[in-house]
Formats: sequence, C-alpha cells, structure tokens
Amino acid sequence: MIIKQFIAGQLENNMYLVADEASQKAVLIDASSNIPELIEAAKDYDVEYILLTHGHFDHIMGLTSLKQALGAEAVICKDDLVISDNINEFTGLFGLPDVVPPTYDKYIKDGDVINVGNLKIKVIHTPGHTEGGVCYLIEDNLFSGDTLFKQSVGRTDLFGGNYEKLVDSINNKIFKLDGNIKVFPGHGDMTTVGYERKVQRI
Repeated sequence: MIIKQFIAGQLENNMYLVADEASQKAVLIDASSNIPELIEAAKDYDVEYILLTHGHFDHIMGLTSLKQALGAEAVICKDDLVISDNINEFTGLFGLPDVVPPTYDKYIKDGDVINVGNLKIKVIHTPGHTEGGVCYLIEDNLFSGDTLFKQSVGRTDLFGGNYEKLVDSINNKIFKLDGNIKVFPGHGDMTTVGYERKVQRI
C-alpha cells in the first residue's frame, strides 16, 4: 500500500492518496483543493473514489474540480449533507467566496467496507466533530479527519458538533483499536492510536 500526503488550503488540510500497488487502484481521502502536485501523482493510478471524512468546507472545497480531474466518485456519510449543502454558511466566516455545493455519488454508514483493488477500507462512524464524521481504517492505518489529531481532538463548537459524542467516538471506537495503528489526521502530523491513548485525557 502506498500513502502520499498533500497539504493544501487556507487551513493547511491534509489530503491522502492511498493506492494499492498491485492493481494501481487508489482512493483520495478528503478534497481540500485541486493542486497540481496531487493531479500529477494521481496520473499513476486509477482513482476510484474520493472519500470524505466529513462535510466541512475546508475538506470539500476542491471536490467538484477533483471529481472531474480524477474521474472519481465522491463518497460521504448522509448525516453531513446538511453541512455540505450549506457550505457557504462556513466559507463566509473565513472571508472566502461562495461556491456551488458539491454533489455525491455514494453514501456510507458505520461498518461498511469499500473494496478498491486489494484494499479493504472499513468505515468507522465517529460523530462528534460533525454528526456524519467518519474515519477510514485501511490495514494498520486510520484516516481520522478532524475527529482525532496528534495530542488534540476535533472542535465541537460548530453546527453539528457534540463534545459528548466526540468523546464517546474516540474512547469507544478509536481507542479500542490496536495501539500500533498509525493515525493520519485531517490537519497536522501523523500519530498512533497507542500514543494518543496514553497522552490524551478526555
């Protein structure tokens, strides 16, 4: 498995191109911006899906453009459509111009498994940062969006946020995973489940 990280956007979002080397099939996790280096790297693969961890504007701003550029289908949890559909309520807060809300091709729920080449991508619903927030577990790698960061957790003061749900998601879903699992968050540096379980008190 190949993981390539790209940082883009006003809030320095992480996007991850995750590929199965044998089949050359891949997914893109989150879609902050259509940047040339991502498009260049994606030329080596058949990108089947763009998997959204949640519907906040900074994770979906480049989705419409990237869907077209990559020929990929967009995937999200339905619970975050209300946030995605009202994207301009959030862009305005950051002084960004209005955009046309993106559209989606598939919807996921907790426990779903997405097969891409030899990759089995498990969907873990982790509400709290948003109601429809999800993490994607691929082998021993967890793509956590804005649910869990290195030495921090996602904010819960925006629409759809709920601190009690976030704590439950982290303690009873993420922290139940093997400690050696690497965590690739939506912002900032990589970490591990074991390290965060040790240092965080939530």
